[in-house]
Amino acid sequence: MNYWLMKTEPSAFSWEQLVKDGTTTWDGVRNYQARNNLKLMKTGDLAFIYHSVSDKEIVGIAKISKEYFQDPTTPDCNWVAVDLIPIESLTKKIKLSEIKLNPELQNIALLKQSRLSVIPLTKKEYEIIRSLGKY
Repeated sequence: MNYWLMKTEPSAFSWEQLVKDGTTTWDGVRNYQARNNLKLMKTGDLAFIYHSVSDKEIVGIAKISKEYFQDPTTPDCNWVAVDLIPIESLTKKIKLSEIKLNPELQNIALLKQSRLSVIPLTKKEYEIIRSLGKY
């Protein structure tokens, strides 16, 4: 199993909308590194959903329900999408400031490549972040 962090602007698409809809196609990614990360996702992988720009916090956990396919928002075959479903709303939202303070998380792409929208995490990073959301 792989672990991910997927960023979204809540004004465009929020965790609450994913929960309400029960599923979504994660499309519109136009960065090659993020696209390559989408291609690495497997059905059953877990992903934190991170509200970027305004909230700057992890709000929930989703599961990849369909591996990559042609992004339906463009005819350009270079771009892909995945489907995901909500798994769990976090009891305690995890602020970016809290992640920055954790010495074991200093090398994650969220801090090193802040504009990257689809970020891989190691199992250890996932577990550390997950523990921050349980209060």
